[in-house]
Amino acid sequence: MRRETQNILLVLLGGALLKISFSGLYLRYVQKSLLPLLIAAGVIMIGLALFAIVQDIRRGKAASEDDHEHSHSSRSTWLMLLPVLAVFLISPPALGGDVVNSAADTNQTQRSRNLLGELPSGDVIPLSMTEFVTRTAWDESGTLDGRKVKLTGFLLRAEGETYVARLAISCCAADARPLKVKAIGDVPALPDEQWVEVTGQVVPKSANEKNSWVPSFTVESFTPVAEPVEPYES
Repeated sequence: MRRETQNILLVLLGGALLKISFSGLYLRYVQKSLLPLLIAAGVIMIGLALFAIVQDIRRGKAASEDDHEHSHSSRSTWLMLLPVLAVFLISPPALGGDVVNSAADTNQTQRSRNLLGELPSGDVIPLSMTEFVTRTAWDESGTLDGRKVKLTGFLLRAEGETYVARLAISCCAADARPLKVKAIGDVPALPDEQWVEVTGQVVPKSANEKNSWVPSFTVESFTPVAEPVEPYES
């Protein structure tokens, strides 16, 4: 690979990292806690490229390879630009319903009961999808029974049923795990993957091993909302 090509790729890759970092697009791929590392990586890439360019200018020449080697290596080299072009031109969306539908197991919750604390007070309890499905699956005391809960997720329809779903990640989108609840009641005619806030109550004992720990949720209200800045739970 020619030095000029290396420098161009470093600048573009570093610029792509900084773009998704400062625009917030990085949240479609990784956790919020990784932002400082992404910025540092982008700055280092651009810094290394600029340092190499300055060194080449001072020497008055750039390293080069013979024409035969270049003709075979340039194709694979420029393929590295594809993810950069995807970031700058396409901006791939966050993972959604296709991942939930294709998952072999749904509602992969942590089984450690000591993670469950006291529920907040109030007439309507806002909960993450992770905490909600964890409590319905592993909290045998039924602390959610009879309590009105507010959840945020996207609509998903499968096999004649309507679900409110969300994806949770541990590090990045590659390890995304699906979470969903089955909506029971009057469901408005909204498109799949429309983000909504729903309030209602869990159907007691509805989550079990046979239905992959997917609880039923009696919906009292549906409110369409914009996709959250952080589409994944962690």
